[in-house]
Amino acid sequence: MKSFVHSAAQAILFLLLLGVISSCGKSDDPQPQVTTSIAAGERFSLFVRNDTLWTTGNNGYGQLADGTYDYYDTPKRVMTGVKSIAAGRYHTLILKNDNTLWAVGRNNYGQLGDGTTTTVNTPKQITTNVKAMAAGYYHTLILKNDNTLWAAGYNGYGQLGDGTGDDVSTLKQVMTNVQSVAAGRYFTLILKNDNTLWATGDNGNGQLGDGTTEYVSTPKQITTNVKAIAAGHYHTLILKGDNTLWAAGYNGYGQLGDGTTTNVSTPKQITTDVKALAAGQNHTMILKNDNTLWAAGYNGNGELGDGTTEYVSTPKQITTDVKLVAAGRYHSLIVKNDNTFWATGFNGDGQLGQGSQGASYLTSYAKIILSATIPAPSSSSNDL
Repeated sequence: MKSFVHSAAQAILFLLLLGVISSCGKSDDPQPQVTTSIAAGERFSLFVRNDTLWTTGNNGYGQLADGTYDYYDTPKRVMTGVKSIAAGRYHTLILKNDNTLWAVGRNNYGQLGDGTTTTVNTPKQITTNVKAMAAGYYHTLILKNDNTLWAAGYNGYGQLGDGTGDDVSTLKQVMTNVQSVAAGRYFTLILKNDNTLWATGDNGNGQLGDGTTEYVSTPKQITTNVKAIAAGHYHTLILKGDNTLWAAGYNGYGQLGDGTTTNVSTPKQITTDVKALAAGQNHTMILKNDNTLWAAGYNGNGELGDGTTEYVSTPKQITTDVKLVAAGRYHSLIVKNDNTFWATGFNGDGQLGQGSQGASYLTSYAKIILSATIPAPSSSSNDL
């Protein structure tokens, strides 16, 4: 009997010690590692982790949403209750958990959709019942829960798809039965519920993929069996239902990934086994089904993250274990499967979040630290 009691006591002591050891091994980081969205603007970066928006980089028009016009080079917490974000040239779109859309930043063409052309540095509620959005250079696309597409901002090339060339400062409905959208510099890609791809706007480099270089102001059907899209400044990426990647548009730096630098006006197949993609100004990021990241195109600032500044015209494997990717004008962002953030490319305004603006670029991905020492958002931000 004594032996049994002694053994039982030893087992209990072991379990208690195991619990102490386990608790000691736990991270004291107050922020759970849950990442839902990343976006890269002209020279700024946005991250959503644990429903909190972090921003870094250029803030000349208030696009970092912190109520100032001050640049910063370390990510700062600015808003809570956030589901996803989109970044234009100098404006930011924020989708909250309650499906309200908020906008901040430059508004010279009415791209914030608030009925004015006044720039704001504190997020302003624009509309409700939103499920997705996209931001171009100076235009905004909003997808509502009823699958209607709304647009605002600069429309000089017909990128709003309303059949005119007139700018719009209040969101205007332009299409129904839409499942996702992407915004290039001055053009728009629209994926409908039947998986057909439609496009409108600037087409000077064949980026609409319709076999011409003529711009259109009313959405035109391009192809079928599409499940995802991405738009660079002048090029288009199309992910088909069979996981093949197709591309069209400007190819001066090899960003289409077809091994040439020749523009393409009809979508051309590039590679297979793709699950996600992102397009920067002149570079392309490809996430494969095995979670490897591949890249092609302009690399003068190290935005491809391959450790060089040499252009690439055929997709090159960069890293592994990636789950999210975003591409800005001259920089790229990724999130690894362990939910860590990484960045590469031009850092002149602190957009890489490395704590300095001195280095002009990074040629390989460097980890971004979201410091727990940064104060939580103010009560006014929490109320947004």
